[in-house]
Amino acid sequence: MSQAGNRPDPAVAARLGLVEGTSRHRRRWLWWVGLAGITLLLAGLALVGDGRQDGPSYRTAEVRRGDLKVEVTATGKLQPVTQVDVGTEVSGTIQSVEVDFNARVRQAQVMAKLDPEKYRADERQSAAALSLAQAQVDEAEATAKETANKLRRTRDLVKKRLASPEELDTAEAAAERAIAALAVARAKVEQAQAKLDADRRTLEKTLIRSPIDGIVLNRVVEPGQTVAASLQTPVLFTLAENLTQMELKVDVDEADVGQVEEGQTAVFTVDAYPDRTFPATITQVRFAPETINGVVTFGALLAVDNADLSLRPGMTATADILVREERDVLLVPNAALRFMPPRQEGAKGRPNLLSMLLPRRPRGSGHQAEPPEKTPKGAVAWVLRQGQPASVEIQTGSTDGAVTQVVDGDLEAGAQVIIGIERSEPTS
Repeated sequence: MSQAGNRPDPAVAARLGLVEGTSRHRRRWLWWVGLAGITLLLAGLALVGDGRQDGPSYRTAEVRRGDLKVEVTATGKLQPVTQVDVGTEVSGTIQSVEVDFNARVRQAQVMAKLDPEKYRADERQSAAALSLAQAQVDEAEATAKETANKLRRTRDLVKKRLASPEELDTAEAAAERAIAALAVARAKVEQAQAKLDADRRTLEKTLIRSPIDGIVLNRVVEPGQTVAASLQTPVLFTLAENLTQMELKVDVDEADVGQVEEGQTAVFTVDAYPDRTFPATITQVRFAPETINGVVTFGALLAVDNADLSLRPGMTATADILVREERDVLLVPNAALRFMPPRQEGAKGRPNLLSMLLPRRPRGSGHQAEPPEKTPKGAVAWVLRQGQPASVEIQTGSTDGAVTQVVDGDLEAGAQVIIGIERSEPTS
């Protein structure tokens, strides 16, 4: 084949870039495309940078002077100071019920009656047994008198030698037996009398009386009902002695019980009166623990004045116990003590080209908090100085959960402390 026959077609050579003019045109075209891409990338970076702020915007709060009240919250139930469950010691059928719910009763007042017929019969039987025992005493006394006279005559006859010593022995034994029989008869009288007294007492117990002056809180018996007191005394009524004076028993968490003492004041609320608070005073903090579902609490009793009878036994109450009160102290928000400044990436927080081309894994809001610092005074608050966070060491005291007392440090009333960072969306 000739050399001329091996040359490619001119159109094909131009398409493949084998022609020198075509290759130069292709390089120029690639250079313009690259320049346009770099221009677009720089423009995008500029837009992104303009959409970001130079640094984070901080939220601040004012340090102020004021009063601080430290309170312990506990829940519990209201109950009467004296509450008595009234039952019956005897079994039988309820003949009548004399009182109802909320009735005021006096001590010894009859509240219910049991059918007394069986116990009356027992009383009559005991009375008859007593009468029989007393008759036996009379008989024994007569026998003792008779044997004593016979013994005296026998002794006279023995002195006159008209009776033998054996007859004297017999008379003396008979007299002693008569005296013993009289003692037995008298003991039977006492036994019969005791039985009669017990039956009369049992008969008296068929009248169920109030042991105190009070109010009937609960009644769980109806006429015709049978009650059995063989193993356990059944409860028929529940009485409260005085509802004008009540007590609130609350469960104090073991972490707070060390701050609670007798004599401290408290206020509490109940669901029935959501807009009203009631005063109370701690009268007792118990040492015995109560464990419910693994939570250890200690009972505390609070005295409550209920003169208007608005509170009722069994109401659930939430009490705030005042354990400490500070007057006119410097207060800092607790959020300021939890704040730590973020670690910025790039100058003034603006993303650089490397961070845009090689983005890192996001961390929360884009900032990494510094680890808390340990200071001699124990706490750090942050303030803005020339737009940048600056730390201030402070010594803290009591807290109510929202603000904390500043005992020592360079903070003054009116200072603005950082409590957080404003999160703003990038502008387009």
